[in-house]
Amino acid sequence: MRFAELTVTGAARRLDGPLLFLERTVNVGLNTAVEVEGGDGRRRVGRVASVDESRLVIEVLDAATGLGLDDTRVRLHDVPLMFGVGPGMLGRVFDSVGRPIDDGPPLPARSFLPVGGLSINPAMRALPRDFIETGVTAIDLMNSLVRGQKLPLFSGGGLPHDRVATEIAQRARLRGEEAGRFAVVFAGIGVSHDTAEAFRSAMEASGALQRTVMFLNLADEPSSQRLLTPRYALTAAEYLAFTEGRHVLVVMTDMTNYCEALREVSASHGEVPSRKGYPGYMYSDLASIYERAGCIRGLPGTLTQLPILTMPADDIGHPIPDLTGYITEGQIVLDRELDRRGVYPPVRVLPSLSRLMSSGTGEGYTDKDHPALANQLFAAYARATRVRVLASVMGVEGLSDTDRRYLQFGDLFEQRVIAQPTLRTLEESMETGWQCLATLPVGELTRLSRVQVERHFGKRHA
Repeated sequence: MRFAELTVTGAARRLDGPLLFLERTVNVGLNTAVEVEGGDGRRRVGRVASVDESRLVIEVLDAATGLGLDDTRVRLHDVPLMFGVGPGMLGRVFDSVGRPIDDGPPLPARSFLPVGGLSINPAMRALPRDFIETGVTAIDLMNSLVRGQKLPLFSGGGLPHDRVATEIAQRARLRGEEAGRFAVVFAGIGVSHDTAEAFRSAMEASGALQRTVMFLNLADEPSSQRLLTPRYALTAAEYLAFTEGRHVLVVMTDMTNYCEALREVSASHGEVPSRKGYPGYMYSDLASIYERAGCIRGLPGTLTQLPILTMPADDIGHPIPDLTGYITEGQIVLDRELDRRGVYPPVRVLPSLSRLMSSGTGEGYTDKDHPALANQLFAAYARATRVRVLASVMGVEGLSDTDRRYLQFGDLFEQRVIAQPTLRTLEESMETGWQCLATLPVGELTRLSRVQVERHFGKRHA
């Protein structure tokens, strides 16, 4: 039996947290949108989470308090969960499931899009191109973010990833003629009330909220809502990118909270757990989120993702960062030791990587010397790190003069290039990088051409 809308009463058999178990009396598909009304008259949004021959499992996306088995009515719609999107989204703040929480009027919806996203033909994907300036030197100069890329930031508990996320959302921009078409979608997943208010206040104070759409999921809200927050945020981003023609950066923090909610909901379904209790389908579930980034031929705009996650016990081999690294195009890693030394942002350069950096930097995108400068800084810092290990064994006195120069370069690189009191433009970041390289002998600058050495150092290094 198919239906456009059908109300079921008296079929509720069990309520377990946010899950409502019904006797199956109709044919219905997964993720079908439902409306649950209890004896208190309150209507709650939900979706079909599981179906078998005899029962339906409904995820209630609001507080289930007040629901009873005898007086609960379930209205099923023959569509998945939809989000009404329209041209007035920028500057608005929504909750986990797309309801305005900024005391503004309801959003006038121009169209309704499924929050699960639309399938993208891989043959229609275009290679991500062009550069997004975040203001963070360790990203812009060393591991550039490219328009259409998905580049996660791996952090740890207690590290300042929330501050980094907020500053990037405030300051990120496009360079050149398309700067006015840039927009940000910010999703806070499982955050505390204080953190959510800090995000909102910081965006309002900087004026960045006018080009931003915010989705805030609070830590005390049902875990099933946490699973939908990034999907509602990405649905808004897809509308802004592929309908309005904007270049959208989606900042999502914290994806670890999302995965914890996925594990909790999976366990409540009675599913067999996999590594560390997470469901075996976590890879495909994360891919359904991350793969919504990209550039599509024939459609205006692009969608770029900067998901942020905290690594449990700082373990980069944990299933969450491990699977995220397989799906995405690189990673930016925050370091606890740098944070202890007061370096902000504490980006650990050597394990960080942007696999698409070459597609958005260099002549025609940033600066013709940008790739060579980044390669030389990376090689010199890697050498300085090895020299530090050597100095810890044999002492600084046992090092050659060149090795001592590298030891000084490593400290200067962390204090001048990685650490930054304020956000920088790319030109300021590059100038700082050239100044650090000027402390090394010219014979060590093997990643630069002779023309580049003469152009930037002149007679000092000739």
